[in-house]
Amino acid sequence: MARKEQIMKRMFKANPLVRIAGLAIVLLLLTGCGKGSVEKVKIGFVVKQPEEPWFQREWKFAEQAAQKYGFELVKLEARDSERALAVIDTMAIQGVKGFVICTPDVRLGPQIVAKTQQKGMKVISVDDQFVKPDGTFMTDVPYLGIAARKIGEDVGTELFKEMRKRGWKPEETGACIITFDELDTTRERTDGAIDSLTKAGFPKERIFRAPQKTSDLEGAFNAGNILLTQQSQINRWLIAGINDSAVLGAVRAMESKNLGADAVIGIGINGTDCIGELAKPNPTGFFGSMLLQSRIHGFVTAEMMYKWVAEGVEPPKDTRTTGILITREDFKQVLTDQGLGDLVK
Repeated sequence: MARKEQIMKRMFKANPLVRIAGLAIVLLLLTGCGKGSVEKVKIGFVVKQPEEPWFQREWKFAEQAAQKYGFELVKLEARDSERALAVIDTMAIQGVKGFVICTPDVRLGPQIVAKTQQKGMKVISVDDQFVKPDGTFMTDVPYLGIAARKIGEDVGTELFKEMRKRGWKPEETGACIITFDELDTTRERTDGAIDSLTKAGFPKERIFRAPQKTSDLEGAFNAGNILLTQQSQINRWLIAGINDSAVLGAVRAMESKNLGADAVIGIGINGTDCIGELAKPNPTGFFGSMLLQSRIHGFVTAEMMYKWVAEGVEPPKDTRTTGILITREDFKQVLTDQGLGDLVK
């Protein structure tokens, strides 16, 4: 610091032009642009639907990783294919060294990778895995996603366990599986639930698929209502589906037939779209849900990318998350433990 002060004094003794130039140099030195200054690593996090709570939570947890490791997080949205490719240019201009992306179209994978390599950047896909032109997955790109089939299997296991706990006989019980086979990940969830139930000893002939025409609560209600009309002799039901809304819709259909919490066991998937249901003072047929771990999808992917860029530690090629069962007895505590306490305040 003393040396810098000496430099300033000399500049003031010089002629006006030299003084101005000298002051400019000194200001650069004093503002940290000289020896010892460190520029923050920039990491991008691109999502396809920023208004959706899931992606907002991913950003939230990625920001926590940025605070922990001291990098700068650049949050961007890519609602369509054109935007997904354009944001790579945007990040490159901003000095982003690597990014995490949930692409709006998994078929863009080869183009995203090619452009990323061209810009000298690194990429991790999250939630939706890139696919090749032939439809197979790009297993050479680091990916963190949901173990859809395992989560479905866990739903089936928990349904069977609760049925046994209540003393219900499988031969007197029906399993309503609300399906939506248009997407691989949703089909894996319901197929997993069916396989788990049959392996546990639940009769195959008493498992009924109820396809949704639309993947929302109304679509599930209509699918469940049709099934109940066809199987009106069954008075006890297990319910599984692609998500919380699918199971909630079926539960509402059961209630319309006067089948309540004493005759219905429903377990959803997501764990955040059923909080109001679990918080009701009186139990309903919605028994619980498999909570998906958004903290891992946001924090861990951002952490992986930072360590890859800053330390050269390449992330695993395939990482899958499972679910955590929540029920009306413990959902507040589990959500709080998972960093989602704001949802139950």
